Amino acid sequence: MNINIKKNDRLFERRKARNRWAIKSRANGKLRLSVYFSNKNIYAQVIDDAKHHTVAAVSSLEKDLKIAKPWNKEGAERVGQEIAKRAIKAGVQEVVFDRGGLVYHGRVALLADAARQAGLKF
Repeated sequence: MNINIKKNDRLFERRKARNRWAIKSRANGKLRLSVYFSNKNIYAQVIDDAKHHTVAAVSSLEKDLKIAKPWNKEGAERVGQEIAKRAIKAGVQEVVFDRGGLVYHGRVALLADAARQAGLKF
């Protein structure tokens, strides 16, 4: 084990691996809704792991979303609504939620709830 890696980074990687294992065991051929946050922006994409293809993607960087503060709750909800619209337009109704190593709380939960309200099932 590399002693230069911080404890929080190790915990993040463990959560991420545990979450990916759970997703693979429960997916049953469903597509994956992956979420990523940086300090300033929010990214979401629907991925087909069998074909190694991104079906739909949304970022808070997109100008047509017109998000004033993309890093806060408003940005997460808007990205969640938009990813659901684009996924449904691409013919995807049901996905598996992949939060990566992020804790299901705050912006992650808001994005997931907004996607559910917009019509995605997971």
